[in-house]
Amino acid sequence: MALKTNPLRKRQLGTSLSEINVTPFVDVMLVLLVIFMVTAPMMQSGIGVNLPQAETESAPAEEGLTLTITKDKYIHMENSVINQFLLEQKLKEYFYGKEKRIVFIRGDESIPYGFLMRILDITKKAGVETVGLVTQPIEPEEKKRK
Repeated sequence: MALKTNPLRKRQLGTSLSEINVTPFVDVMLVLLVIFMVTAPMMQSGIGVNLPQAETESAPAEEGLTLTITKDKYIHMENSVINQFLLEQKLKEYFYGKEKRIVFIRGDESIPYGFLMRILDITKKAGVETVGLVTQPIEPEEKKRK
């Protein structure tokens, strides 16, 4: 089946759009910007741990490695979860060739004392020179009650 055209019919010359309509593009970009602005703070929250409270504030320095221990006894080193039996080997690998070996432990206040002592012992066996415990400062209204 062939396409038949009328030879008597003149060809119509149309004009093409030479400009791009950017309004829908800008609308989509603004919606994406709002979505990223709302979700970005949620992405940086980190690992939720209830730190024990103390009168003096202790925060990790920039130089050391921070281990986070959750209430379920999961040990987080950087962005990975580590088994307590592999912790010594991972610490040795992390500090290989480094002069300063400093570890800060962010432990949930509900973890058993014995488990925390086991982790401290493992870090000392791995050759860590300094271990710091990160706490949260006591709220001002709690100070007044004591």
